[in-house]
Amino acid sequence: MSPERVHLENVRIVLHRPRFPENIGAAARAMCNMGLRRLVVVAPENFIEARVRMMATHVAGDVVDAITRFDRLDEAVADCGYVVGTTARLGGERQSVVSPPVMAQRLIAISRENAVALVFGPEDRGLTNQEIRLCHALVNIPTDAFASLNLAQAVMVMCYEVFTARTTEDGGFAPRLATRHELDGMYAKLRDILVRISYINPENPDYWMNRLRRFFTRLQLRAREVSMIRGMIRQVEWYARKNYEDGLKEGRRQAAGKE
Repeated sequence: MSPERVHLENVRIVLHRPRFPENIGAAARAMCNMGLRRLVVVAPENFIEARVRMMATHVAGDVVDAITRFDRLDEAVADCGYVVGTTARLGGERQSVVSPPVMAQRLIAISRENAVALVFGPEDRGLTNQEIRLCHALVNIPTDAFASLNLAQAVMVMCYEVFTARTTEDGGFAPRLATRHELDGMYAKLRDILVRISYINPENPDYWMNRLRRFFTRLQLRAREVSMIRGMIRQVEWYARKNYEDGLKEGRRQAAGKE
């Protein structure tokens, strides 16, 4: 059996709010070295094409030509079935973090049928807690005493691991997962109904929603499963509204009977 590898055509590199055009160009060159071609740039602080191309050199000119730009991270990953965030910070909401080689092995099966995004945050602060909630998983690149890597260096490490990952084991069936857009729509509806039925505290709904996000992420929901959950949410919403309206009618009936 020939080794299976990550389907590179289904993997995109997403640079979120990069500060320096030189890092965008160097990231493009790193991608080209490792066979990745799709580069997405979200709300760059400075996108000066001449400086991007200078660092990319002619080798990665086609990667630069095909750069897709977005204003928001959620839009950049909306069609992705699996989103991987990179983080130097650990703890808090960043408890479940894997190494680049482990993630690359995981992507062999996932990338068969799903668009995959590898997301890198701004050079000075990385991804925020709100931004990592868009991610299915987090990766930390191990370092020695100094944890901060140059953006293009971090991109190269991840691209190398993805490019070299191989397996001869049968990964089994890899389904088409729900996209980020489908999941976020489900989470928005779920949060709304859970607040309305007083299951979660409206003053701090993110506390419980983060737990639910982690739970559903472990399940790796498919599109039809997300549709099923949204259908159940709609039914709960209908039942809650019906009980409320029936209560109002009964209240008015009793009030009318006392007159």
